[in-house]
Amino acid sequence: MKLDGPFYQSFVEQGDRYTADDRQCIERTVSRLSDIQTSEERPGMLLGKIQSGKTKTFLAIMALAFDNNFDVTVVLTKGTKALAKQTYERILSEFKRHDQDDRLKVFDIMTMPNQLTGFEMNQKLVLVVKKQKDNLNRLIDLFSNKHPQLSKKRILVVDDEADYASVGFKKDQGEMDINTTALQLEKLRQVAERTSFLQVTATPYALYLQPDKIEIKGETFKPIRPAFTELVPVNEAYIGSDYYFSEDHEEIELADYLYCPVSYEELLRLRKKDGRRLKLEEVLTSNSIPALRAAVVNFIVGGCIRRIQEEEKGQAKKFSFLIHTESGKAAHAWQEELVDAIKTQLTEAAQKNDPVLHALVETSYEELQPSIQLKGFHCPSLPVVVESVKKALADDWVMISRVNSERQVEELLDETGQLRLRTPLNIFIGGQILDRGVTIANLIGFYYGRSPNVFQQDTVLQHSRMFGFRPVADLTVTRFYTEPTIHKAMQRMHESDIALRDAIEKDAEQPVVFIQKAANGAVVPCSPNKIALSKTTTLKPFKRLLPIGFQTDYKSYLRPVTENIDEILRAFAPADSFDEPFLITKEQANWLLSEIQPTLKMETEEGYDFDWEATKSALNYLANLGSDHNGGKVWCLVRTGRKLSRTVAVGSHAKYADAPDSTKTEGEIRKHYAIHNPMLILIRQNGDVEQGWRGCPFYWPVISAQKNISPAIFAEQTLN
Repeated sequence: MKLDGPFYQSFVEQGDRYTADDRQCIERTVSRLSDIQTSEERPGMLLGKIQSGKTKTFLAIMALAFDNNFDVTVVLTKGTKALAKQTYERILSEFKRHDQDDRLKVFDIMTMPNQLTGFEMNQKLVLVVKKQKDNLNRLIDLFSNKHPQLSKKRILVVDDEADYASVGFKKDQGEMDINTTALQLEKLRQVAERTSFLQVTATPYALYLQPDKIEIKGETFKPIRPAFTELVPVNEAYIGSDYYFSEDHEEIELADYLYCPVSYEELLRLRKKDGRRLKLEEVLTSNSIPALRAAVVNFIVGGCIRRIQEEEKGQAKKFSFLIHTESGKAAHAWQEELVDAIKTQLTEAAQKNDPVLHALVETSYEELQPSIQLKGFHCPSLPVVVESVKKALADDWVMISRVNSERQVEELLDETGQLRLRTPLNIFIGGQILDRGVTIANLIGFYYGRSPNVFQQDTVLQHSRMFGFRPVADLTVTRFYTEPTIHKAMQRMHESDIALRDAIEKDAEQPVVFIQKAANGAVVPCSPNKIALSKTTTLKPFKRLLPIGFQTDYKSYLRPVTENIDEILRAFAPADSFDEPFLITKEQANWLLSEIQPTLKMETEEGYDFDWEATKSALNYLANLGSDHNGGKVWCLVRTGRKLSRTVAVGSHAKYADAPDSTKTEGEIRKHYAIHNPMLILIRQNGDVEQGWRGCPFYWPVISAQKNISPAIFAEQTLN
């Protein structure tokens, strides 16, 4: 393979833009595209992470392909004018030198000349095509009719955001039908004879989780299956779902300050205007929108603190905040009205030296100060921050922009494809239009509330505009506001994401085991395309399952249950001792969980829930994986006399405790014992009123998977 050609060298010679790992990924991909027969059914897959540099990587892949006998690249992009234009301009900019030297031409399929000259067709060609009917019809016509000689050339089709519109099915009057875009791509694949296919995505689940084949209106359609998968290297400065949703830490870390819960009732109030529930003149004091008000104030205070820190270094920086809770334009208009009212009333309070402003800023300061100091950054004094906030409000630093149409996105994008930050503090309110491809610089606040009936992994994670390269100083004032059910769903998606990626890296042909609970309680294999990924539990070595966000039952009921469990456990334990773990049957473990279940009352109205039946089924599955001698057995570890508080303080807000077991003590024990069999850890809490409980001991269960298991995605709920 030629590595010193003019196209590729123009990319890799750009200082340290491409690391050694990046270059290896690029070169392996082009080598495999050249050597492996990719097709409409088995394309190559370039798998990155959201906002991690996938575009930079596939541009260099295009360049290296041009140096190695590829003549035409078709870039399929998301079906919005703004992003197609952004893609076209980005490619033109990256290949500018070659365009000027008449080695290459870049065209938008909808605006290119009706006829290409022989001079132009002898150059390398890049065609930018939206995944939309008219664009794809024109592309097919170009290869079939206008210039059929192009279809004989070596062609690379790069499908950017491959899971968006490229694949998928829908029901039409009860019959399964293929999406129009997917059908057109099938035709494109048939027209061009010497074509290699590369799909670029951060969310490959729509591709990997398809049925092997599907009957559509009498014809068998074979969905896309990757022929090979290359993972885009991730820079150490990248902040993704690991940072936002990982549970694998015990010591206080910066990420512990990130998540701020929002009530479901508050999200309902943001859907439509209702003067009975929320009066605009009361937005600074109303109990109807405490999280939104705190989010806006935290953004202003956090932005001012960062501005002060940057000014000390002789620099200035602008910041952004995103509100994304609904797709409807009426909801966006109402939210803009609300946020504008908060801004206006804060400004008036600053002018009058109203104590309400000082109180709000002080609360926000108490929220942000611990995370700033955790990383050793200078935190200005409260009086300095208050004056900075007053100046920001007086000088109109806070700009509110509603973004819910292509026209608005086009108007707001700068030349790099990022939303333009016109003032020091920018608040964007919008919906789906702000997901894939749109980059929001210096995002330090994200208020998210999209809650569809079934969370789609590719859609929800693509909404996560807070992923990307983030300076630590910005992370110290960054907050993520969402409802607990949504947060839990995103956490589960993160876990399945990690399991899929790890397994794909090891063996893309057999990524993971998919299982579900059958009607009789048994665990059976499950077709992966039936899985609703937000309703899954990813079982991997030492994975913990436990209820979080509950209150205990009242003493009169709780005490006899706890005492009965005490007695049963003493009978189970050898020599009546809880010093070491002991083996019990899976039936005994399930009985213990069934006894505990009614004693813990989940805070369902706040979005906290726990699927006990699914957990017991998962435990059965794990126990049955045990060695022949101990098959069906579960390690039981009992610890007593614990005094964990029901809630723990994080900044200025509290969250429910989520670690009754300790990584350093119980964690080490389970890593020593839970090798072939799972472990049920029973933590007997004292349940004192002073700790927020109801004054009676109770058992808090933690289920731990064993070390020796293959990753499995356990479906608590499947799709019809």
